Amino acid sequence: MKWLLIFWAAPVSFLGAWYYLSYYDMSFGIFMFTRQMHDLVFQIYGKILGIPPETIPPLVARAIAFDTLLVFSLLGFRKRAAILAWWKRRQASGKAVLPRAESLSKAP
Repeated sequence: MKWLLIFWAAPVSFLGAWYYLSYYDMSFGIFMFTRQMHDLVFQIYGKILGIPPETIPPLVARAIAFDTLLVFSLLGFRKRAAILAWWKRRQASGKAVLPRAESLSKAP
């Protein structure tokens, strides 16, 4: 499970970092992080897919959100016994006695 999270998080982090740096043209002298490269990449993908390049980033964001939901659902399913035990402990300890109205301070 650890490797699944690593192999999921590494590409998502790399893509997010590249997108942020290239979108704001923070190139640090590396052509890969320039805005020119950013636009070129999305133009190429737009031509390959046959859609306008400006529609690709929202599609990628939705795909990442779906993949994230899928990965964490799988993680939750695998850890369901531990999560259920934690929830039962939390519910059992949550029966704290609340102060009654007559014991509260009457200060203005």
